[in-house]
Amino acid sequence: MIQIDDKLISEDVFAESFVCNLAKCKGVCCVDGDTGAPLDKDELPILDEIFPKIKSYLRPEGVKAIEEQGTWVIDPYDGGYVTTLVNGSECAYVIFDEKGTTKCGIEKAYEDGVVDWKKPISCHLYPIRVNDYKTFVALNYHEWEICNDACTLGKELQVRIYQFLKEPLIRKYGEDFYKTLCEAAEEWEKEYNS
Repeated sequence: MIQIDDKLISEDVFAESFVCNLAKCKGVCCVDGDTGAPLDKDELPILDEIFPKIKSYLRPEGVKAIEEQGTWVIDPYDGGYVTTLVNGSECAYVIFDEKGTTKCGIEKAYEDGVVDWKKPISCHLYPIRVNDYKTFVALNYHEWEICNDACTLGKELQVRIYQFLKEPLIRKYGEDFYKTLCEAAEEWEKEYNS
């Protein structure tokens, strides 16, 4: 683990390669799993506020799930906040393109300038999962076999997880943190891969 301020970062974030390969996986991470995407408490009112604006971007079954369950729900496994699911399956905010690839309805509305919030930070930061503890925050690589194609593409392109996630890491923690993270990655690289 590497420590930066109150954050403990798994060395996998420096060591492992990753670039989403939607052409291969079709965005199955938004469909598979036993709960919705994790949400920060401060994201809950954002979802409530933007739902009327993004509703037209969502599939009818997604709208129905949100109208019946709410814009977010409590995770039955750990009591955290998560996105609503359609019939216990895909995220209610999921849309599909003409090739059957999963996309995010919130992100599409963001790209069109309808809302100024891209998507939940846990989605944007994937495959990093953030765990908040009393005295520190842990950033860990969530390894999932459905992302094997992303790992392969990352190796081909020589892109490490922290590089692939530059934008969301800056969105969550700021430019200074990301600069320090890159410096730590360079030091780690010298020590372990020289």
